Amino acid sequence: MIEWARNTNIYEVNVRQYTDEGTFRAFATHLPRLREMGVEVLWFMPITPISQLNRKGSLGSYYACCDYCAINPEFGTLDDFKSLVKGAKLMGFKVIIDWVANHTGWDHVWTKSNPDFYKKDEKGSFRSPFPDWEDTLQLDYTNPQLRNAMISAMKFWLKECDIDGFRCDMAHLVPLDFWKEARLQLEKTKPLFWLAETEDPAYHAVFDATYGWELLHIMEKYSRGEVQMNMIDSILHRYTEKFSSTALRAYFTSNHDENSHSGTEYERMGDAAVPFAVLCATWTNAVPLVYSGQELPVMKQRIKFFDHDPIKWAPTFAMHDFYRRIFFLRKSNAALLAGDEDVRTFRIDTSDNSRIFSFLKKKGDDEVLVILNLSNTATIGKLKGSLLQGDFIDLFTESAETPGPDTVLDLPPWGYKILYK
Repeated sequence: MIEWARNTNIYEVNVRQYTDEGTFRAFATHLPRLREMGVEVLWFMPITPISQLNRKGSLGSYYACCDYCAINPEFGTLDDFKSLVKGAKLMGFKVIIDWVANHTGWDHVWTKSNPDFYKKDEKGSFRSPFPDWEDTLQLDYTNPQLRNAMISAMKFWLKECDIDGFRCDMAHLVPLDFWKEARLQLEKTKPLFWLAETEDPAYHAVFDATYGWELLHIMEKYSRGEVQMNMIDSILHRYTEKFSSTALRAYFTSNHDENSHSGTEYERMGDAAVPFAVLCATWTNAVPLVYSGQELPVMKQRIKFFDHDPIKWAPTFAMHDFYRRIFFLRKSNAALLAGDEDVRTFRIDTSDNSRIFSFLKKKGDDEVLVILNLSNTATIGKLKGSLLQGDFIDLFTESAETPGPDTVLDLPPWGYKILYK
């Protein structure tokens, strides 16, 4: 694992929708703002050209590639992307790209040059992986030539653009032994960061970080009043049991799938979205993932997926400082290091455990105390236990506090506090 990954964050870039122009050059103008916000890893949704045949909507899905070694002309040129990556790196960003290894679009170059790279139906015709993925074709990883070609294509982006890693789409649909070989071959050039869209713990044999889908779905259910606080504890405990203590977990309240197909974080969670964003950034082994536009005051735009639908940027970025402070704390406080076996997390008991979710993270002298009011009513309660000692600083007010068993918690609906020392 690359050391910088332990306290990093990931910002998903939807180039098509980020600006009116929908280009690499237009997105580049946002880099200074994002860097000031503390963003470290830029994850670009697929930048490869999109198949015309059977495409959905007017522009098609990013995830229906027609050439793994080319740039989507919608976004600009290969030189434009190289320039963007170079400029981002000079500003201190890391850059990873989305890699769709399970399937291609219907008119991918391989359908003509290497039709044996694909699985076929009983009639010998190309077939889609799933009925509702009808704009894509299933690749066949029993073919060793396909594996070699796929790794070669990944090497192209490493060599041409000097990227820092890959976010691998639906990674568990591709055999684990392929990913092992891919990482072995690609890291002969340099160490890379690997993020898998999966919750299969076995894939940590290759990947540094995996998705926290189950946590997202429990947070959504809790926000709708369908489950109680114990279900949040249950899933977090299950994660501790299932995953290695060094496994990084990408936690989020939104991403391109959720926003376009299920709704914005505010549609799905209401005002609970903000305290849950705190949880996603501070829980054990967390690597927070933020989607394009979540730094807006209220990101209530459900962005179209298959057509041009630019983000409606507001004059101010009200959540900018929220993320900036949390990202700064993650970089400066060792208690928030992910994948570090010396970090300890303790649930803190309160006088109102049905509504208040609190925990303490410790490493050496560094500590972070998180207190969340996970209810739609103002809450007055008290912390319990003897773990809390000494002075802390409130991350958002910068005031000094000394939390302890007699500390009264006066939290507004869906309120939150992060204290550190």
